[in-house]
Amino acid sequence: MENEQLIRTFYEAFARNDAGAMVACYHDRIEFSDLAFGSLKGEDAKNMWRMLVERAKGNIKIAFSNVAADGEKGSADWVADYAFSKTGRQVHNEIHAEFEFKDGKIFRHHDTFDIWKWSKQALGLSGTLLGWSSFMQNKIRQSALELLREYGKK
Repeated sequence: MENEQLIRTFYEAFARNDAGAMVACYHDRIEFSDLAFGSLKGEDAKNMWRMLVERAKGNIKIAFSNVAADGEKGSADWVADYAFSKTGRQVHNEIHAEFEFKDGKIFRHHDTFDIWKWSKQALGLSGTLLGWSSFMQNKIRQSALELLREYGKK
């Protein structure tokens, strides 16, 4: 129940656009991964959430469900509805999250989603035609990491 509440706290904070409360749920040595950013550790993982919340400027809707956890692992499903900042296109992204816990915090967090579906929504025609390809997926990751590096310099 403790770790289940930790997951709920994380997503409740996200729904309030409170990146500080989100990253407070993370272990100092957090390991995060998804298809858009790849693998991030520590401050990079925390800064990703700070950046995403800041860039959304309060215009992101977060819903979560199916939260489950035991002493070691947990999971949740969540949905993000927002306008992709580069194109202004509306995105409805359905994500499944897996967690591992350590010292009462989230130690590992892995998100999975359909990147082709995401790219169709976020990028339009180019995402529809190429979003399935490793070329486009690598380009998406490079762009996301560039934004994160710039954000980290602030």
